[in-house]
Amino acid sequence: MEQNDKPRVLFIDRDGTLITEPPVDYQVDSLEKLELVPGALRAMHFVASRLPFNLVMVTNQDGLGTDSFPEDTFWPAHNKMLRTFENEGVTFDDMIIDRTFEHEGAPTRKPGTALLTKYMSGDYDLDNSFVIGDRLTDVQLAKNLGCKAILLRNADEVKQELADKGLTDTATLVTPSWDKVAEFLQGGSRRATESRITNETSISVTVDLDGTGACDISTGLGFFDHMLEQIGRHAGIDLTVKTVGDLHVDEHHTIEDTAIVLGKALLKALGDKRGIERYGYVLPMDDCLCTVAIDFGGRPWLVWDADFKRERIGDMPTEMFLHFFKSFSDSAQMNLFIRAEGTNEHHKIEGIFKGLARAIKMAIRRDIFKYTLPSTKGSL
Repeated sequence: MEQNDKPRVLFIDRDGTLITEPPVDYQVDSLEKLELVPGALRAMHFVASRLPFNLVMVTNQDGLGTDSFPEDTFWPAHNKMLRTFENEGVTFDDMIIDRTFEHEGAPTRKPGTALLTKYMSGDYDLDNSFVIGDRLTDVQLAKNLGCKAILLRNADEVKQELADKGLTDTATLVTPSWDKVAEFLQGGSRRATESRITNETSISVTVDLDGTGACDISTGLGFFDHMLEQIGRHAGIDLTVKTVGDLHVDEHHTIEDTAIVLGKALLKALGDKRGIERYGYVLPMDDCLCTVAIDFGGRPWLVWDADFKRERIGDMPTEMFLHFFKSFSDSAQMNLFIRAEGTNEHHKIEGIFKGLARAIKMAIRRDIFKYTLPSTKGSL
């Protein structure tokens, strides 16, 4: 997203996001109940000290000031939390507390925006702002504000709920890790989609380098699907591959074009490559020893040292393995070194794909505390 000179904002939920929400009455109404969410203090210190966001706490405190939730039980724990963050250099620019004693519908209560109208006046860069929270109402608030959301939840647990409520596109990042939140806010999303349509194939590939290894792969070739899934699973990246090819001719175009599109998607997702490790290598598998070394240095090159005695493994011709990795390394603009020893042909090629995956996992690892380009040249 293109940024402008207007201030960017992080609208941050409190209970369940910054502090742990009690499992019974959900009220942090004593110092004994006050506990920070793991990683929140470290991540917020990083954000406050390095990134250009205004910090706005937005919290629903149902019935605050009533007999069931007296003010004198709320403020000691709340102020203690604020002092803890302030001691680490984290100061909130604004604090929005809704006290409405009802569960839904009040315009002041999240996801309502009645208390946030000044941020919707056009004076703030909402396109590049985020709501950070742990509930779907926080994602809905982001949608209502016209910004994006970061949801501190396990992605698998809420994927269908987000889809059912039409919030999938609003939730830019879904993760239980505050460290991942800080990494995302520093370096942005590493998700990319590439497509290619020719007279021979129609292909779409989506990769998310900061995913969990979720795969959705269909190429029309069962063994090829199995090998591509090794890349996603063992590299820890989300990978979607949809290929329709001219298999009535043979497998060549399907495999080659998929490699080209996969490499381009990986290259796009890497972005400017700041903070990545750049290099990776590995892998034994049963009777085989497979070495896979990569360098995302921007210069394509393949060294291939692997021989196969069988003509096919599953429904994939073994002559296409070399062709796949050559096309992949070319389009991803990387050095790729592959060597495999062993007697079991299936194990050899599976070991190569798993080794590639582990090498990718090492090479794409991003360190936000060393957010520099891994090159003395100044560009990759």
